[in-house]
Amino acid sequence: MINTLVKPKRLYQEVGLKLYEELRQGQYKVGDRLPPERDIAEQLGVSRTLLREALIMLELMEIVEVRKGSGIYLLKQPTSIKSTDKFEDSLDNDDVGPFEMMQARQLLESHVAEFAATQATKKDIIKMRDALELEKQNIDTVDADHAADKLFHLAIAEATQNSVLVDLVENLWERRENSPMWKQLHSHITDQAYRKKWLVDHENILLAIQQKKPDIARMAMWRHLENVKDTLMLLSEHKDPNFDGYLFSTNPVQLPCS
Repeated sequence: MINTLVKPKRLYQEVGLKLYEELRQGQYKVGDRLPPERDIAEQLGVSRTLLREALIMLELMEIVEVRKGSGIYLLKQPTSIKSTDKFEDSLDNDDVGPFEMMQARQLLESHVAEFAATQATKKDIIKMRDALELEKQNIDTVDADHAADKLFHLAIAEATQNSVLVDLVENLWERRENSPMWKQLHSHITDQAYRKKWLVDHENILLAIQQKKPDIARMAMWRHLENVKDTLMLLSEHKDPNFDGYLFSTNPVQLPCS
């Protein structure tokens, strides 16, 4: 039956398909709480972040519900995959998992910041400062689109004086803004205090670029986006005091010491 489906485009879709098949066996009834994320991840042999993305996919399909401080519940009994158009649509969807997207941003933008530190003009620095000022003004307001955050990151890309890099960074932000997966992840996050921590990260990145220190700028951006990943994972956690599901906590690309 699975061979008749549209082939999954993303890893989280493959995991979502496996989980859907497990739930379809009828071991759980509607309203039942599923095992903890850790146990499901171990059973399927996948990382916690990949499982979290698969769960977001099933949430969007209204198969499961992830309740803050409680757990994962079966919302609707899965039926035959072959007869489920919604599942076909999910597999055919080009939406990127939020943690996979963050990994791409981390790899790209850390080097963009490094290059920006060698190319930035006075005008670029002023533009970054203006974005930070806007971020400070909006720090206590509900800014679902994180407009100032986006302005800051795009200003860094523009400081490279390379239009291709600007296009790449802008494309990742557009994918995020149009992503149902990203919006579903954020629906579980109610604590906005993390934005102050990210503002400090931005200030450190700007300082390194302003002082024309490429290595420090690269590592400052790397740490910032690591903080973003960690924050998103932690704040969307439903119930597990032993949380350890980071996508990767160290840089897989060897960098010279600054």
